[in-house]
Amino acid sequence: MTLPLHARMPLPGPAWGSYPERREAPQARWPWSRAPYQRQIAAVGQERGTWRTLDGVAFESRLRSLRAAIGRDGLTHQHTVQALAAATEAARRGLGLEPYDTQIHAALIMLDNRLAEMATGEGKTLAAALAASVGALAGTPVHVLTANDYLVERDATGLAPLYHCLGLRAGYVTGAMDEAQRREAYAAPICYVTARELVFDYLRDGQRRGFARSDLQRRAAAFHQSNTVQPLLRGLCMAVVDEADSLLIDEAMMPLILSRQVGDSGMRAFMWQAWSLSGEMLPDVDFRLDGPAKQVSLTDRGRERLAGRAASLGGRWRSARLRDEVLALALTARHVYHRDVHYLVREGQVEIIDEITGRAAPGRVWSRGLHGLVELKEGYRPSPATETLAQITFQRFFPRYHRLCGMSGTLREARGELREIYGLDVVCIQSRLPASRKSLPSRLYRGRHALWDAVASRVADVRQTGRPVLIATSSVADSELLSDRLISASIEHRVLNARFDADEAAIVACAGEPGQVTVATNMAGRGTDIPLGAGVAAAGGLHVMCCQFNASRRIDRQLEGRCARQGDPGSVETWISLDLPRVADVPLLTLLARRYGTMPEGAVRLGSRSLRLLLGWYQWRQERQAQRLRRGLLQADREWERGLSFGGPGE
Repeated sequence: MTLPLHARMPLPGPAWGSYPERREAPQARWPWSRAPYQRQIAAVGQERGTWRTLDGVAFESRLRSLRAAIGRDGLTHQHTVQALAAATEAARRGLGLEPYDTQIHAALIMLDNRLAEMATGEGKTLAAALAASVGALAGTPVHVLTANDYLVERDATGLAPLYHCLGLRAGYVTGAMDEAQRREAYAAPICYVTARELVFDYLRDGQRRGFARSDLQRRAAAFHQSNTVQPLLRGLCMAVVDEADSLLIDEAMMPLILSRQVGDSGMRAFMWQAWSLSGEMLPDVDFRLDGPAKQVSLTDRGRERLAGRAASLGGRWRSARLRDEVLALALTARHVYHRDVHYLVREGQVEIIDEITGRAAPGRVWSRGLHGLVELKEGYRPSPATETLAQITFQRFFPRYHRLCGMSGTLREARGELREIYGLDVVCIQSRLPASRKSLPSRLYRGRHALWDAVASRVADVRQTGRPVLIATSSVADSELLSDRLISASIEHRVLNARFDADEAAIVACAGEPGQVTVATNMAGRGTDIPLGAGVAAAGGLHVMCCQFNASRRIDRQLEGRCARQGDPGSVETWISLDLPRVADVPLLTLLARRYGTMPEGAVRLGSRSLRLLLGWYQWRQERQAQRLRRGLLQADREWERGLSFGGPGE
């Protein structure tokens, strides 16, 4: 039976248009059922044996027949089973890997336009490749989104033999590529790319087609353009999103802005004057700080003082609204944004540190002049002013895919929001092997100095048993402070933070060796596997020390997932101090520290269970606030777009 158009795989052409993309956000579906997946997994297992008996010529012949059948009938359940069985055999022939049932389960979930929660170490990379292979066999351009350029290139080249066995090709896009290279990569059946690069290429395409959303509008725009440049992408047909909660939840509100530089010497002088004036303002007198919100507000006295100074400056300073805004930005740059916490300086450039991943984000800039003010703070000439050409957020971009799916190790906490915003259900997959992770008691210390002393002592004890230790810190600055303390204690170690992102793969590869100590930021939390060295499992596995307090329980689970993977042993414990970021925002902890006092080594006399409950309550509250903020922003974006008579770029 031929499937209706909406049930078939989208691909560029007469039916779907030259640049397919969804015009309306998908609606949430009925909850998933476990039984069909189990039957399909069994069916794939039966078909694998048939594909395995075929020699090379017979394999290719049957594959051609399958692709013709999919083109005729669409990706029916029967064809899905056949295509997935072929992909698993291609993994065996091309990579020497036998996909587990859990990986086949994840691929089926993703091919059903859902999200799969799959524990770290269960083989998400291969599961994504299986799903992408089936989509590409159906003729659909597939985008596989992963965390960074290193993983993009690694996965595309490493999985090439699998795709080659299926008669497919995988391209990849990195930040250094020019337009011709990008266009060629997107023309491949499967393209590996980071979300950031993909969105900016989509916005560039939007500029070329006048941000027309329908195929008719695009054809009309092309009719009026004598030299139409070919788009970079072929449309938004199918996306497989790795670490889906990071993009769809944590970074959902981050605006991705396509801009160009403009020469404005007057604005540069205006910013310099604002920076100079900000040094004269007194905290709690002229302005108030809101550190968690990263905002500064002027007091009435501050506005009066500024108005008095502005009278002699003239020009842009005559506008009360503009001068209040720019001075607040200058105060924010001076007092809220800190070097080696929110940004780092490398080779004369100010590079933003991504709060979620802990990685540097070269090329990303703060808007409204804030970036230039931070550059002034560091003694550099501010970058030229920019004007916005187009912008969009992830929560407005991803629903435009006709088929959207993905996976992560931490999705269940956000399943309600994912269903509401993206129409995506979350299906949790049981680990292939029982978990053997030990959670040790948590501790709270008065201050960082006491914390780092205690951590150094703990690390010395653990590494004597032959176990490796991974210590997670809040920022580049904290990782370097702890590194200094370990050096003083004569403990050999390696540091993984935004300064050493180029060495990430090499550092992670050694992090599981006997006695190895690694101090890291959130860079060690996603997209990395830590293989255990010889004898480590017998000694107890990797020990993870969490010395940071995250706004979300999901990020805690990402870090915990670095140890005890695939049935290996491992342990995790959380040690924090009252002066760490976010901990100070839980005033009850400070009150309890005063009430119960501290032990000689600086630890607060507070039980582990009580500490966990307090931290969990704060995380729950923060997640609820962030969810309300994302929902409000999305609603405002949708209302703004409805007010346009012609679909525009400014989501």
